[in-house]
Amino acid sequence: MRPIYERCCGLDVHKRTVVACRITPEGTQTRTFGTMTDELVRLRDWLLAAGVSHVAMESSGVYWKPVYNLLEDQGMELLVVNARHVKAVPGRKTDVKDAEWLAELLQHGLLKASFIPDRESLSGGNWSATDAPWSSNARTSFSACRSCWRGRTSSWATSPAT
Repeated sequence: MRPIYERCCGLDVHKRTVVACRITPEGTQTRTFGTMTDELVRLRDWLLAAGVSHVAMESSGVYWKPVYNLLEDQGMELLVVNARHVKAVPGRKTDVKDAEWLAELLQHGLLKASFIPDRESLSGGNWSATDAPWSSNARTSFSACRSCWRGRTSSWATSPAT
């Protein structure tokens, strides 16, 4: 299979470390960085020095956010991917293997990015999920289901279907 992206990187992000696998025409390199700002700046510089155009990272937990924030204005296409979709590889799991697997999947265009809203959407006001038109109805339905599950019946659960 021919690669789609010539210069890409897979990141396995954890609380204290970021394992990066960089694939370029010159070869594959893997390094481990810390998660403090100075280490993330070293990661960014390492990626920029090789001309990396695409970066994929797992979205398990919130540890990807500082990495994403640092890289988002650097001209790279960033993909945050669901760990459940990526972990379908058999064998022993290590952080290095995970980063290499992410990089290989990205190189061949086989990753689907999670939705990350842009900063303009987030800064447009004090919007929250409760502002959505369906949220009141969803809360009511959830409360009714929870009451029914706990053994209490609600009017909708006992009323005949129409």
